Amino acid sequence: MTTRPGARPRHLASSPFQPKPEPTIVQYAVDDLVSHDSYGVGRVVGVESAAVSVDFRDKTVRITSPFAKMTLL
Repeated sequence: MTTRPGARPRHLASSPFQPKPEPTIVQYAVDDLVSHDSYGVGRVVGVESAAVSVDFRDKTVRITSPFAKMTLL
């Protein structure tokens, strides 16, 4: 049996375990202050539908969704 990568297994109603909660997707706005695990602290300078551009002083990086390594400050 093969499944596509990133596909979540379906939850059976008879299972004694609770299903995993749906991940929340954070929405960023221009001028939001963010922290990234690899780049440090930066400021959002551009917002697209599936990515944001963040200025980390020494360089500007385009980060795509999901923003796993980035948190809003």
